[in-house]
Amino acid sequence: MSRPPTLELPAGARAYRLSTARGEFAVLDAGTAVLGTALLVPGFTGSKEDFIALLEPLAQAGYRVVAVDGRGQHETGGPAEESAYAQDELAADVLAQAEALGAPGPLHVLGHSLGGLIVRAAAIGAPELSWDSLTIMSSGPAAIDAEQQARTRMLVEALPSLGMEGVWQAMRAMDAENADAPDVPPAVGEFLYRRWMGNVPEQLIATGKQLITEPDRVAELAAVPIRILVLSGAIDYAWPPEWLDDMALRLGARRVVVKGAEHSPNVEQPEATAEALIDFWSPKDE
Repeated sequence: MSRPPTLELPAGARAYRLSTARGEFAVLDAGTAVLGTALLVPGFTGSKEDFIALLEPLAQAGYRVVAVDGRGQHETGGPAEESAYAQDELAADVLAQAEALGAPGPLHVLGHSLGGLIVRAAAIGAPELSWDSLTIMSSGPAAIDAEQQARTRMLVEALPSLGMEGVWQAMRAMDAENADAPDVPPAVGEFLYRRWMGNVPEQLIATGKQLITEPDRVAELAAVPIRILVLSGAIDYAWPPEWLDDMALRLGARRVVVKGAEHSPNVEQPEATAEALIDFWSPKDE
């Protein structure tokens, strides 16, 4: 679970609901599209707030940056039916979000963790893709590592019986037993609880199953004519960095490893992550 370092929005950023052909989505929106627009899609149990630390540096570099809560995440909401969160449904949402931005100039799409699988599916399934680049951040070629599959399966199986509150308390108990668990500021801790309780359980169950069963679709993505960046931290227990090294080679993609970061470079090393994104998005690469 990503923990944003702060909940304070930078000057000029605003929170609102983005209207699309597939409904409304809660977003954070910062900057002006001088050089382009970026759509940031969060991961499993995540939200738009996971990108707060990227908003200011990317906006200052000349980009409009829009971070979104997906269907069933945090402040967007969604139906209590697992079928509503099938991967093709979530991919269609991303295409609708990108279209609704009406971006003048280049459009860059980034998916973190589960979000990487979703934006990949969107790019593969789009009959015509108007995106200028795709960034896959801390997301791998197929299902997550076996140990993380077991943890995710436990969560998926526990939700129907324990409910959201019961699973939250169980996760907190596990954190309390982990001596290496970082201290969380009270305000951030309160936010993490609100965010968790705001998730639709059926969304977590459906997307958790996707993390466990995702097939290797690298060859399909490699056939899409788009520039790709594969970015991750130096350590990752969901998709080991060496898996992403190989994936980048198969995609013919740029590969960036952010030192000092693990599964959430956007949270753990936002300045270095922003620098890597700005360098990749730069018009000199066109």
